[in-house]
Amino acid sequence: MNSLIGILIAIGAFFSILRLIQGPTTPDRVVAVDTLNVIITGSIVFLSYIFKSELYLDIALVYGALSFLETVVIARYLEGKK
Repeated sequence: MNSLIGILIAIGAFFSILRLIQGPTTPDRVVAVDTLNVIITGSIVFLSYIFKSELYLDIALVYGALSFLETVVIARYLEGKK
């Protein structure tokens, strides 16, 4: 079961990176980066489950908060460019 979850996370990351590279517009790339951040946060939570360590959950929480802040800042910047 753990390997299946790892494979699904890798597939999701692959398609997000593909959209990041090929994205025709900047908002497409921003959404791809946000999706990658969510995948990374989920991966950290998955590592917490595998290693039975609650420290990873704290790291995932901080990473998720910083990821959200980054997305809001980039969205406001792009909104101001119009």
